Amino acid sequence: MRKKIVAGNWKMNNDLTMTTDLIESVKSKLNFNTDTQVFISPSFPFLHEAIKKCKGTLINVTAQNINENESGAYTGEVSSSMLKSIGINSVIIGHSERRQYFNECDSTLLKKVNKALSENFKVFFCIGENIDDRNNNNYFNIIKQQLNNTIFNIDKIDVNNLIIAYEPIWAIGTGLTASPDQAQEMHSFIRKLIKDKYGSKISKNLSIIYGGSVKPSSARDIFGKTDVDGGLIGGASLKAQDFIDIVNSI
Repeated sequence: MRKKIVAGNWKMNNDLTMTTDLIESVKSKLNFNTDTQVFISPSFPFLHEAIKKCKGTLINVTAQNINENESGAYTGEVSSSMLKSIGINSVIIGHSERRQYFNECDSTLLKKVNKALSENFKVFFCIGENIDDRNNNNYFNIIKQQLNNTIFNIDKIDVNNLIIAYEPIWAIGTGLTASPDQAQEMHSFIRKLIKDKYGSKISKNLSIIYGGSVKPSSARDIFGKTDVDGGLIGGASLKAQDFIDIVNSI
């Protein structure tokens, strides 16, 4: 059975005090009887403190990025062993901002995914199309290409350690929004591709979450779609009540 998942990507926001205050606020508001898996992803300097703050709760702490190498002369980078040493065992890979601003290509992302999975990390793998691809009706081809170039090169996948996050780039911080039907259309397409590659058992049990400017007002309609298993939340996750309202929308 597929897991319901809501993950808050805090990106490059919040200093230490703001991070710990937000964690405490989320903890105080979260219904810990929920079956939804909840993740937060603060910036690198605050991951260790976040782990300590979330100990004994159902809140999981995940990293926003990882390097594909174990160690070496890679100034500014963070390895899987470094993350594991502070209790981190999950990571976001392939976010559109990493692709756009840091020129991460599919071949690099595949290396990162392979490294993370080999270390038994849970991977949130992001895919999505830009506005030109959407307007030119090329979005199915882009998504298929991104999958073919990355995770479809992995012979076997563990549905417990891989989550696909579909994020229409054109709906992130632009004021544009994807409709629930558009989200369902793409999630259904992705699940069909996974079925064709790995079989129906994998496709039925792999969580596919949506990341495209989800808000409390839109979450319930989006999450109510058959193939949408939750969300990767950006701006709304920086407000504790908004984030909790989204978690409660599943």
